[in-house]
Amino acid sequence: MRTRRAFHLLIFAAAVATLVTAPATLTAQAPAVKVGATDIGGVVTSAHGPEAGVWVIARTDDLPTRYTKIVVTDDAGRYLIPDLPADATYTVWSRGYGLVDGPQVHVTRGKLVNLRATLAPNPTAAAQYYPAEYWFSLLKIPDASDFPGTGPKGNGIGTEIKNQQMWIDQVKTDGCETCHQLGNKYTRTLPTAFGTFPNHAAVWQRRIQSGQAGPIMTATGARLGPRLFENFADWTDRIAGGEIPSTQPARPAGIERNIVITEWDWSSPTTYMHDEISTDKRNPRLNAYGKIYGSSEESSDFMPVLDPIRNSTSWVKVPVLDPNTPSFDFLGAERPLMPSAFWGNQRIWSSQTIVHNPMMDENGRVWMTARIRPEDDPAYCKAGSSLESAQVFPQTTSGRQSAVYDPKTNEFKLANLCFGTHHLYLTSDGKDTMWYTGSRDVAGWLDTKAFLRTGDASTAQGWTPFIVDTAGTGKRTATWTEPGTPLDPAKDARIHGNFYGAGISAVDGSVWGSVVSYPGEILRVVPGSDPPHTALTEIYELPATDSRAPVHGFSPRGMDIDSHGVVWAPLASGHLASFDRRKCKGPLNGPSAVTGQQCPEGWTLYPLPGPQFKGLKESGSAEAPYFTWVDRFNTVGLGKDVPFATANLGEGAYALVNGKFVTFRVPYPLGFFAKNVDGRIDDPKAGWKGRGMWTTFGSRAPFHMETGKGTHPIVLHMQIRPNPLAD
Repeated sequence: MRTRRAFHLLIFAAAVATLVTAPATLTAQAPAVKVGATDIGGVVTSAHGPEAGVWVIARTDDLPTRYTKIVVTDDAGRYLIPDLPADATYTVWSRGYGLVDGPQVHVTRGKLVNLRATLAPNPTAAAQYYPAEYWFSLLKIPDASDFPGTGPKGNGIGTEIKNQQMWIDQVKTDGCETCHQLGNKYTRTLPTAFGTFPNHAAVWQRRIQSGQAGPIMTATGARLGPRLFENFADWTDRIAGGEIPSTQPARPAGIERNIVITEWDWSSPTTYMHDEISTDKRNPRLNAYGKIYGSSEESSDFMPVLDPIRNSTSWVKVPVLDPNTPSFDFLGAERPLMPSAFWGNQRIWSSQTIVHNPMMDENGRVWMTARIRPEDDPAYCKAGSSLESAQVFPQTTSGRQSAVYDPKTNEFKLANLCFGTHHLYLTSDGKDTMWYTGSRDVAGWLDTKAFLRTGDASTAQGWTPFIVDTAGTGKRTATWTEPGTPLDPAKDARIHGNFYGAGISAVDGSVWGSVVSYPGEILRVVPGSDPPHTALTEIYELPATDSRAPVHGFSPRGMDIDSHGVVWAPLASGHLASFDRRKCKGPLNGPSAVTGQQCPEGWTLYPLPGPQFKGLKESGSAEAPYFTWVDRFNTVGLGKDVPFATANLGEGAYALVNGKFVTFRVPYPLGFFAKNVDGRIDDPKAGWKGRGMWTTFGSRAPFHMETGKGTHPIVLHMQIRPNPLAD
């Protein structure tokens, strides 16, 4: 123990010296900070001199909703927080790696405020500010030789888990990280609220039964097997015994010091945010300086709204078509199995509409996936219907449909769709066709212009099964083989699809979607002239074990597509992946097309920042982003077609610029976890102030953040200025 502690102290001392002593020689030449009437600025220094690359946080509760603004110091420790919105009292302090939080001061804007930073007294104190990923990387992954799982009475690993990659996938975004961050202070420690247990593995088993997400977590635990609890108990035991991450995160450098983050509280402490929308993703100049709209999924029927100009929030209730639409707690799927350490037996979530994903159209209307009725489909969806899609592939149930809200009239229209919905995406085809994900067997769409004109969803919608051209004819056969049955050389083959994330190619109008699974794949649907009869699907599997691929990756989640038709997707293997169909060498139809393995050369994998899991040598990191957004219009300022991945354990977002990642770190409050990103240009003539990226804290457990119970979800605006002192 003494040797390990000495090693950590040596590394810690070297890191502090590198971070804080280099800029000291610049102080004499550095001009003073110019502070305008709406700014706060100054210099951050510690016992070692000026502190470069540390954050300065200004927060106030004097506005209609809590408001926070965060900047980074320059090489000489100088900072400038620009454009604070009111003559409020701001609490200002510094935070940085190698430090503990400095003293808080209370000031009004227009002041020059020099801050005193506090050096961390030891490596353990310093590590409390590290991103969750650094702590989660201490988790030991079972050895590859331990697989396949043989069940609770065998090796303790679930029989569904065939290899190490599948285990990693399930402890990341397809299982344990689906809903919230792991590695933050709450999850890397064991609460005492649950009582006394014979061992810490039992504490972990009890822990995941807590609250309204208990059934989901318990199902994941059962899938992984009891070995999961032993590994997690070992993880928290080692941390309780003094183990800390062996690598330290770097302070912001280069362009990362130019990032300005603005935060607003919205919603309520008992709700969570899945997504937000700020503009039409096809035209980021829409809704300039306008309101931001959110979706609270199972937690509420109210859509939160932020007015970033007035710094105020409001709610809009999403209606249902049928009053008998079940509420989420009525289904019993998320009622507490065991009391929560925060909320006891209180059912903090209740929603009929379970609004998942919002999207904005060219007129500022907010479209959303929303449940509006019980799951039994109308007659026009089923066999015997006159609808063309129903004649080709009838539907009987759907768990969620769609709705649209017009802020100008404060009115809703409800679209009674036949297929399940999850995410939604608008095309630029003249009809404003909306494509939906979320159905296992079909890709569905809605002619939104026709629906808005007539109010009749039955005639404005359509869907198609996923049919692969295994016959090799270049067009769809009238009949097909079913999933799991032998191929017929005269017929095409139907596959299960279930789009999760999706994107529309601006190159050819094809619709792409990611499939959440192991090893996972992406699908390309070419609608053709009569989609219910002509749509064909291509399938491309991740190279999880393909000997032809130089780097292996697996399990995609939310994806997007750039202006060249290249797909970008985050992987549970700790990569950001791109797939470029133009690189494919072999035939893309025929009998082998159903395997999805015909184009490994189309994939390129970029290892994400941060450490890999303890003892794991494979490419990648402990990070596993939830979603990817491609900035096709340079709304952020890093360039056209830059892909962004949510850094769900890295406290922010990663942008891939010229093959290297730029990190948008959110240092306060610790626990940032996003599920989507978008960008808006408010004024193209206003420079950096007229553009930026928007997102929201998407964790189902906002009370896990450092601010604890009572914490609201937060909306963030991330911008890049020319330099750390630009006003």
